[in-house]
Amino acid sequence: MYDVAIIGCGVVGAAAAFELSKYKLNIAVLEKENDVALGASRANSAIVHAGYDPEPGTLMARLNVQGCAMAEQLCKDLSVPYEKIGSLVLAFSESERKTVNKLYDRGVKNGVPDMQILSREEVLQMEPEVSPEVMGALYAPSAGIIGPWEYTVALAEVAVQNGAEMKLRTKVEGIDWTEEHYVIHTNKGNVEAKYIVNAAGVHSGEIHEMVAEKSFEIRPNRGEYYVLDKCEVTKARHTLFQCPNENGKGVLVSPTVGGNLIVGPNAEGVSGEEDNHNTAAGMAFVQRMAAKSVPNINYRHSIRNFAGVRANLNKDEFQIGVAAKQFIDLAGIKSPGLTSAPAIALECIHLLQGEGLSMEQKENPITTRKKIHFRSLSAEDKQQVIKENPLYGRVICRCETITEGEIVDAIHSPIPPCSIDGIKRRAGSGLGRCQGGFCGPRVLDILARELKVSPLDILQDKDGSFILMNETKKEV
Repeated sequence: MYDVAIIGCGVVGAAAAFELSKYKLNIAVLEKENDVALGASRANSAIVHAGYDPEPGTLMARLNVQGCAMAEQLCKDLSVPYEKIGSLVLAFSESERKTVNKLYDRGVKNGVPDMQILSREEVLQMEPEVSPEVMGALYAPSAGIIGPWEYTVALAEVAVQNGAEMKLRTKVEGIDWTEEHYVIHTNKGNVEAKYIVNAAGVHSGEIHEMVAEKSFEIRPNRGEYYVLDKCEVTKARHTLFQCPNENGKGVLVSPTVGGNLIVGPNAEGVSGEEDNHNTAAGMAFVQRMAAKSVPNINYRHSIRNFAGVRANLNKDEFQIGVAAKQFIDLAGIKSPGLTSAPAIALECIHLLQGEGLSMEQKENPITTRKKIHFRSLSAEDKQQVIKENPLYGRVICRCETITEGEIVDAIHSPIPPCSIDGIKRRAGSGLGRCQGGFCGPRVLDILARELKVSPLDILQDKDGSFILMNETKKEV
């Protein structure tokens, strides 16, 4: 019997597990995929939003600003890439200048620190590549960029180190209440828990309706992106937003923590919760709209396209609250969900306590994680690391200077990956210009060796994505 079962391990589920694992609780995390962070948490803008966009007084506004304030120290504690580079909301017309002023007023009410309204000249001084048509901007220095899947993995790993049980490839198929606790029916048998936290992303509506009447609707919305090579990152020094409209925050142009340039997304309603393929029309729209902000981006330097599906609601707010006895919804977590996740986790604890969960803090829970990023070390530190572990002296991913030591450490981490992309999310191999074309086969060999399995069993990403195939001869 578990005290708490968390359904879903994107960034919100991982953050909830991280905070709950600081208490003397028996926790299970149920994730239907073969790894954490395989939904919207790996396919998003990778932005820490300042918090001027949500309507004042909403839960979204409060949790956005709180989560933004928590991110820097959390990332430092967990060895997660993060940079506080600030953001600009660009105005290209008088009506958009009014929108910028409105966002400034919202931000003041929401508690966003140190915002400024910039003139055209100030914008162009800060961002020389921005279109000369710009008329002004809102500057929010507290905004930042982050490694979203590293954030999710780190939170989940620490939770596991604190005793939480990670149940991957465990899909919830039904939930029953026995008047004392829940029985969660999964493809791997039943899981019993006194309390449930629903953090199932685009599937959170389905999970909710297993225990309660329908009270909200998830409307999946796809966003498509370009990732451009490092030579294009000079096109933006800050995260550049356009004025938001009914379709969201618009197409952004931003550096990433890996030194690339990200451009996107569009916003298109889709019928399937996991309809995350790119389209020619969507990518053309992103190019066209991005040109309004930065006209001279060279898309010949695109190294990857991707798409993510947002868990949009039929209202502009998070769906966080008690849905049934001892059942908490953390649902409809669209942008700024990545930013808000650590604050949502604290909100979750408050709700669980309100439902009667007894919570006694552990004396010395693990709250930090140390990870070696070889390429960022000094020459002296590199020599020391290689002396301690010679595997750090062999570079596997040339584009990103990722060593065999980092890859092996990732394989033997608290939540071991089973795929090449799982290694990418932990170590960074395959993120560079060749997108794994050079290092992919070597990572496959290392995975097979360390996991003691056949190379034929190694996946690219999700279950079924085998890289090597074996044609079996038929008997005549």
